[in-house]
Amino acid sequence: MSKKKSSTFARAFRFVILLLMASAWPVRMALAAPAPALVTPAQATLKLSEDLQLALTAAPLPPTNWIRETPRGRLVKVIVLGYPTDDPSLKALRAAIVGAGGSVYYRFSSVTGLLAMLPAAQVVQIARRGDVERMTPNRATARTASFVDSITGAVEAQRLVIPGYDGTGVGIAFLDSGIMASHHAFLDAAGRSRVRRSVDMRALGNLLGTTLWSVGVDYGDALAPDTSGRAYLEKTIEAASAAFQDPYGHGTFVASIAAGRDTSAGSQSAGIAPNAPIYDVRVLGGTGMGELSDVLEGLDWVLYHAKEYNIRVVNLSLAADSTESYRVDPLCRAVRNTVAAGLAVVVAAGNFGQGASGETYGTISSPGTEPSAITVGSANPHDTLARADDTVNRFSSRGPTRGARLDASGAWTVDNLLKPDLVAPGNGMLGAMSTDALGDVNLIASTFPSLEVKASSVGTGLMMLSGTSIAAPAVTGTLALMLQANPGLTPALAKAILQYTAQPLPGANLLQDGAGMLNAAGAVQVSTVLMPDIARQVDTGNKLKSGDSLLAPGKSLPAPYSAIGGEVVPWSQFAFAGGDRVVGGPALLTRYQGIFDPKVSWVRQDTSSVEVDTFQGSSAISGFQQVDLSSQKRFALLSPGVVDITATLGAASLVRQSGAFSTSSAVSAAVSGSATPLTQGIVDTSGVVVSEGVVISEGVVISEGITLSEAVVISEGVVVSEGVVVSESGPLQTDAGTLILLGEP
Repeated sequence: MSKKKSSTFARAFRFVILLLMASAWPVRMALAAPAPALVTPAQATLKLSEDLQLALTAAPLPPTNWIRETPRGRLVKVIVLGYPTDDPSLKALRAAIVGAGGSVYYRFSSVTGLLAMLPAAQVVQIARRGDVERMTPNRATARTASFVDSITGAVEAQRLVIPGYDGTGVGIAFLDSGIMASHHAFLDAAGRSRVRRSVDMRALGNLLGTTLWSVGVDYGDALAPDTSGRAYLEKTIEAASAAFQDPYGHGTFVASIAAGRDTSAGSQSAGIAPNAPIYDVRVLGGTGMGELSDVLEGLDWVLYHAKEYNIRVVNLSLAADSTESYRVDPLCRAVRNTVAAGLAVVVAAGNFGQGASGETYGTISSPGTEPSAITVGSANPHDTLARADDTVNRFSSRGPTRGARLDASGAWTVDNLLKPDLVAPGNGMLGAMSTDALGDVNLIASTFPSLEVKASSVGTGLMMLSGTSIAAPAVTGTLALMLQANPGLTPALAKAILQYTAQPLPGANLLQDGAGMLNAAGAVQVSTVLMPDIARQVDTGNKLKSGDSLLAPGKSLPAPYSAIGGEVVPWSQFAFAGGDRVVGGPALLTRYQGIFDPKVSWVRQDTSSVEVDTFQGSSAISGFQQVDLSSQKRFALLSPGVVDITATLGAASLVRQSGAFSTSSAVSAAVSGSATPLTQGIVDTSGVVVSEGVVISEGVVISEGITLSEAVVISEGVVVSEGVVVSESGPLQTDAGTLILLGEP
């Protein structure tokens, strides 16, 4: 996080102002929940992520952004997830951190937690507290790095299927490296920029100046979004006047894929939703790097303004190193809460599908490992509009998810969930190139001049990139079209539609392409036949019951295929549910399913609900509470009539191409009806273990010949061309002056 220079007087004055503000800050309301009692040091260690545990005693010091050696000893910057109990602002925990020689820099609303600094020697002692759930390093984050509307079927969705859908009114938030608001790709018909707000969450770190490693301060209330402090916070992070709004170039490109206009006739650079309002939330710096806290703060901002700006979709073409289970990973938790608030979150799967020894499974990045996220892999269209030759990029990360956690007995439990959810074009895509006011190009384009396609004048430059970062915004733009067509879609319903209408790629399996290739035309078409107030009914007391019809009056589900570019594109007719189930059949979309409630989280036998809190007298979100539903009244997660395809697939085996290693079997079962429809639905109830579904080994070996590490270290890369992946860990690696190539040739 960059730091702003200031005089001693200015820093002192700012500190006094912050303390005065903190003293007057109103306490946000939250539901009370019981907290565990004080635990033993050994039990407290289980609350620490593996990399944090190692860092407490590691020698020599690992090269990270969140550790510092000082005369007082080793200091670490951490994300502390807390139990709010009767202390929703975590005041007691904050006081304990300061008392232990640490500092609190920020209190999040996207998760119940803090950005804090602690002496390494005090970490376990703080973790012993009953109001501490999890402690994780403030890890580095990084970018993952119009042909697109033709290959995805957006042309048909916009002009042929139902004319007029272009994302109008559906706000999209991009958490990335910034967006060049003046680029012609983002202008509306009147020549005004559609980038409605541009904020820089890294400015919160700048505000702290050199105090970021100082002890004894608590900004937990002073910097948190709040109804009384909104003007102060907004003034601090406003970034609209920046001279170079996207010096790295990644965010501008990503936003143009989702919502860019064609900058000149015939350039083929138009995005999916070319009239959607855009919200630029900068969380990455000039080299495409950031910190976990920046992203969490960015989600705080989005959640605070979601109702005000009608932000319905969030694009995260970035990731953080993490081997933690989705249950406790802070970024996954924040994404889960954001979805519970009614926003669809689209995430890049990662660019690590190809290892030194070939195809590598189990390489999905966080937060793509979060079940409620829409995790997108990358497909290679091979420079043709025909879809028959499309393949999954070799660099695109494969499932299953390999986040893990230690249970109370000290044994590892691996998530092993089905991902990615689908794939979209992400190879050699054309998009907007950011420059400064004088026309100097961004870092990616200046490092790789061959990627610069057109730079005739400031605001019209184009470049070419590849990667799952580039595939994700194609899905983001499609969601904007779907939500314009039907504002009543919940995130989970929209995700099911995207999977159900996707086209499985020839020869690919569920862990490579999920349900298949994005089909924007089919997704929008299905959206138009469903009731327009589903989300409202769910949000106002869940008036819809399992099995109720979702079809609008006089409407029916379309035939399961689309016409894209004169080609008939069959739908998969299935979707993922419960983390490891494959379900399908028309009833999945025509009838209400309990899993379509955005507040409901169902993964295997774990079912919970996320309650959303708002500031008093405001629609702005103040926080979240997770409620275990195991002891609650029974309700159906899936209704009767849904086809459970899971058992038909069999055990996962790459050699036999069964289970998760087969897509054709799932399609066949969905189309032929050979799988058995549910007669009673699937009901969550206390003491009943829901079927584990697709069998994926919990050990290190997933199938014959494929070994997965128990502690996969994932560092998100960005593919800057068909054959070049930029390393996230530092400068480009070279071998005798030649770039090491990894990606799709």
